[in-house]
Amino acid sequence: MRILVLGGTTEASRLAKALAERPEIDATLSLAGRTEAPAAQPIATRIGGFGGIDGLAAWLDDHRIDALVDATHPFAAQISRNAAAAAEKTGTPIVAFVRPPWERQPGDRWIEVASLEDAARAIGETPRRVLLTTGRLGLASFAVAPQHHYLIRTIDHPGDLGFLPDHALLLDRGPFDLAAERALIARDRVEVVVTKNSGGSATHPKIVAAREAGLPVVVVQPPARPAVAQVHDVAAVFAFLETVAGHRPHSATERGE
Repeated sequence: MRILVLGGTTEASRLAKALAERPEIDATLSLAGRTEAPAAQPIATRIGGFGGIDGLAAWLDDHRIDALVDATHPFAAQISRNAAAAAEKTGTPIVAFVRPPWERQPGDRWIEVASLEDAARAIGETPRRVLLTTGRLGLASFAVAPQHHYLIRTIDHPGDLGFLPDHALLLDRGPFDLAAERALIARDRVEVVVTKNSGGSATHPKIVAAREAGLPVVVVQPPARPAVAQVHDVAAVFAFLETVAGHRPHSATERGE
């Protein structure tokens, strides 16, 4: 059985480890290439885009893929849309392996917004000390609010940040623990946390630390996902694959194309 996993998340890595123990499954993990030094994976890995819907559809057919697993980041909206469209075009069964978004808890002071641009405005006009954890892509959205001091935490160096004249850069990769997040907020006198609602446990401690400190958190909510089946754990992915295995097509010809 041949499957393609669109990855780049903790969930995708967890699935890759499980797939490596299943010799009857020929799995390939695809990474977009946005991280400079992605962690090594135990299954075949490709890096880079496919060239849109048609390119992905062609790849699925050329490699006789029996099932597609979309385990991309909750904010990777374009690739999820492309995956759904390519799966429909080729008749490839697809499932989304998603992490549920974080939910507001008692004591949280969330300001929920729909975009990074809205997040920049939500910080306010008064200069504040901001822990900015939205990733290196899209930081230019905060150029409209240069009055704040930004502690910018990213995995890779974001490049020129001249549009944010008052900033400090912290290169770090999760998972993060609660004690470290408490210490970071206290040491840097953070007044506001800005984050994407990416869900999962790896970066959630900052939400707890902000709650404990009584800090407002500007939360960018994830975009809507395509209307495909969703699962939330590795076991459910394998259950989906077992369903596909009994009547999988092997080529475009067998799909009736």
